[in-house]
Amino acid sequence: MSVTTITRDPMLEEDDLGPADEALLDMLRGGRVTAPYVADETGYSLQYVRDRLGRLVEHGNAEKVYEGLYELVEDPREEHSSDN
Repeated sequence: MSVTTITRDPMLEEDDLGPADEALLDMLRGGRVTAPYVADETGYSLQYVRDRLGRLVEHGNAEKVYEGLYELVEDPREEHSSDN
């Protein structure tokens, strides 16, 4: 029997963020969001927003809390006391 280990990519750093990521993080700081809502508010395509949200989830910066509903876990733009 083999055991599969799932590893999560390290959280994104501020330098890894593009304009769409910045917009998503700004909206997530305001509360939970859905991809269609973000697409409507930002003008980015729905598929692009879903891809970017997936990337934020993959790196642990956001969490999918329900089907299609996302919330912020950690904003990579914020400084953390452990970094000092």
